[in-house]
Amino acid sequence: MTVQINEMSVLHIQAALALWKQIEGMGLSSADEPGALARFIQQNAGLSYIAEEDGQLVGTCLCGCDGRRGYLYHLAVLPQYRRRGLGSALVRTVFRALHKRDIHKCHIMVYTTNHSGLKFWQADGWVRRPEIVLMSKEIEVRDGPAA
Repeated sequence: MTVQINEMSVLHIQAALALWKQIEGMGLSSADEPGALARFIQQNAGLSYIAEEDGQLVGTCLCGCDGRRGYLYHLAVLPQYRRRGLGSALVRTVFRALHKRDIHKCHIMVYTTNHSGLKFWQADGWVRRPEIVLMSKEIEVRDGPAA
């Protein structure tokens, strides 16, 4: 069988979650609950892709866009399908979709402990940005008027 790359839809969420749980170095959070993923895919229609062989999901690449930059999440390929160019093919497919939207730069976030992921991205020409610090905060909304 040959691997096919297709646009990701909400119908692929459960299979994607099952795949991601098998991937070493993959970080999952509340943003990866099925409802949140469905909203993400719908709001970024045409930017996320999957790889399938004989109906089985073997790879994913989530992508979102803020109108200026693209953001890749959860590029994942099952270990037995790696070293075939599948991860790179998923990224190229996403890049074509971003380019159609006139987006010319893309960012990723990789855990510092994900050595195989860092090696993949650096080999693909991605540049580590030591001058940028990623900061996060959980959003809390309290009752009352906005200040």
